[in-house]
Amino acid sequence: MSVGDEPRAVRRRILAMGGGGFTMEPDNPALDDFVLSLASRRQPRILFLPTASGDPTGQITSFQGRFGDRACEAEYLSLFRLHGSDRTLEEVLREQDIVYVGGGSMRNLLAIWRAHELDRLLVEAWERGTVLVGLSAGAMCWFEGGVTRSSGPPEPIAGLGLLPGSLTVHADGEPERLPVWLDAVRRGELPGGWAADDGVGLLFEGTELARVVSSRPGTTALRVDAVEHELVRRRIQPELLGSGPRRLAPPGDDILEMREAQRARSGFRRPFGRG
Repeated sequence: MSVGDEPRAVRRRILAMGGGGFTMEPDNPALDDFVLSLASRRQPRILFLPTASGDPTGQITSFQGRFGDRACEAEYLSLFRLHGSDRTLEEVLREQDIVYVGGGSMRNLLAIWRAHELDRLLVEAWERGTVLVGLSAGAMCWFEGGVTRSSGPPEPIAGLGLLPGSLTVHADGEPERLPVWLDAVRRGELPGGWAADDGVGLLFEGTELARVVSSRPGTTALRVDAVEHELVRRRIQPELLGSGPRRLAPPGDDILEMREAQRARSGFRRPFGRG
């Protein structure tokens, strides 16, 4: 086999959005344009999963309105209306370059996915290079855990565990989530992770954070870890989409040392598996 014939390495990418996109920003396509730019094909196939909100017509219509006239092949999958489908879920997933998960109830989302074994199929899709995208519940589900309002008040919940750590969303739009998340991280109920404002997207290459972007000025992301039951916080200024690419500066040595200390001292084991 010549060098030119060697198989290309699979790029595993996840974009987790604290809020935004077509369901929250009908007049601002910046995040959704960024979503399309992540695919390896010029005209990618993108699948919308509105499961977390019960497959509502309004959300599906908004998706079609945003992506229907762009350089992509857009379709949606309703797990509540599978009758009459001539393709299996595995066949549908294998055809996609991007899978875009909407917001709603994270608890209901995961329960329905597991009933259809869609959680397993999404992990397999990610491992072969399909870009996974989500906002709100559709963002937190990829992590070890997050903070849901599925039952009303904010509370910690386990995720699929593709990405290490936890995520809380709508940090500026629903600020009541943040203290619940911080307390859960402090007590070790959730691993350290990120808090994201509406409009902020965290792009992971493999399981490492590669870029933090935003569709709105004035937004931030927050990295928080617990060290001996004390919180260590690092604020991240996102790259404003449209202003040119900027890679994240590496964390300071003190932050890295504190993270290593946390792992060594806490004996924290991931309580959240892949489903």
